[in-house]
Amino acid sequence: MSPALERRNPTVKLAVLFACSLATLFILNPLTLGLLTVLAIIAVLTTTRLTPGRLLTASVPFVAFGVGLVMVNALSRPGSEILEGLPVRVTSEGLAIGFALALRTTVIGMLSIAFIASTPPRDLMTSLTQHARLSPRFAYALLAGFRLLQLLPSEWQSIRAAQAVRAPLGRDGTPRTGITAFGAAAFSLLVVSIRSGERIAQALESRGLGAGPRTVWRPVALDARDAALTIVVLCAFALAATLGIAAGTGLSLV
Repeated sequence: MSPALERRNPTVKLAVLFACSLATLFILNPLTLGLLTVLAIIAVLTTTRLTPGRLLTASVPFVAFGVGLVMVNALSRPGSEILEGLPVRVTSEGLAIGFALALRTTVIGMLSIAFIASTPPRDLMTSLTQHARLSPRFAYALLAGFRLLQLLPSEWQSIRAAQAVRAPLGRDGTPRTGITAFGAAAFSLLVVSIRSGERIAQALESRGLGAGPRTVWRPVALDARDAALTIVVLCAFALAATLGIAAGTGLSLV
């Protein structure tokens, strides 16, 4: 049986993600953001197929960006120094703000990971066409572009393998490929991508994309359980913010 979040409407999940991310931008309370981060991690692990290891791998870009925010704010914001003997000036105000911004990034990142892990691209485009009135011309074009991006790694490996076959061998018997070969491979990948995009566009046009009203082969359901998901997530978000206010640290607008 598929996880609970995978069975919910993609358009509703996208709207909830946008609303929570927008509300998070107005919160600069470490306690509230920390509580939201914990709730988001629990939600991802219990409602999607992601394991703790895969979740940790997926969150690396957000964590790295958060570390950068902490460092930049701690070193650049004015305020009282933590230790005067350090070779660089680190302020407590900058460290607090940087930590809060890092937690904000983590919250939005966890919610985004949950959405991506629980939403098949086809269902997302179908739902946006059905319930958000997105034009099929844009929906199918986006879906075709996403498929093309998925094929780029295998195309890159094929190009590099072909270069290795033709490249001269070094003394150790391995192919000698340098910066020039890397640039040639990148240019070849660009050419392959353009040609693939042109073929996809011709295929979509030949099938009458955008020629008139279209039916949906496998429609995506929208029912009361999607409304329940919206209510539960927004109430949990509001409760976490309320607990942060009650703790005395408050909310700040940035």
